[in-house]
Amino acid sequence: MPEFQLIIGNKNYSSWSLRPWLLLRKLGVSFEETQVLLQSEDFKTQALQYSPAAKVPVLLDGGLAIWDSLAIAEYLAEQFPQAWPKDKAARAFARSICAEIHSGFMTLRSKMPMNCRATGREVVGDEALQKDIERIQAIWNECRQRYGHAGPWLFGEFTIADAMFAPVVFRFNTYGINVQGLADEYLQTVLQDADVQAWLHAAQQEQAVIMGYEVGLTAQ
Repeated sequence: MPEFQLIIGNKNYSSWSLRPWLLLRKLGVSFEETQVLLQSEDFKTQALQYSPAAKVPVLLDGGLAIWDSLAIAEYLAEQFPQAWPKDKAARAFARSICAEIHSGFMTLRSKMPMNCRATGREVVGDEALQKDIERIQAIWNECRQRYGHAGPWLFGEFTIADAMFAPVVFRFNTYGINVQGLADEYLQTVLQDADVQAWLHAAQQEQAVIMGYEVGLTAQ
């Protein structure tokens, strides 16, 4: 029997769901996957079965429910310490950038919603969006400069930080954001990863369309 049950939303649109799903895959932990479709008529009713927040994702561990992607990641790290970098300084830096992506980048989220199966989309940029994009690339470049010798991920080996930034990789791919240097190498690492590709393949099979996420259909 799977050790955990993970409640997620649409794979095409739910950036929050991607994070713990990918982390569990990389930790090699068996889990049962349950999907509650976003914006379905009974979404709140279904979601309330799993957590009082009525949102996804939710991790179920026996009778214990953990919701919010970062809370789930921290819970898993208590059982699987390899989810964070081993080095104290690297671990502190990783936690800082995870908190930053978890609570910030509001312009990028609103103007460039995650839509995995879409490509060739274009959005009207502004100064705030450009600052978000530049900051993310700066984070990726700094991580790869510091820890690139240890492997292809942000801190060498895969960590929670990579799970937290994976939805941004999909966003950059969907909206054709020009990424340079080490940041581009990192973006390609994520896109070509087998587990990321498995998520993308499943997203491409989904039929649901949420128009609020279908932005940038034509050049503007």
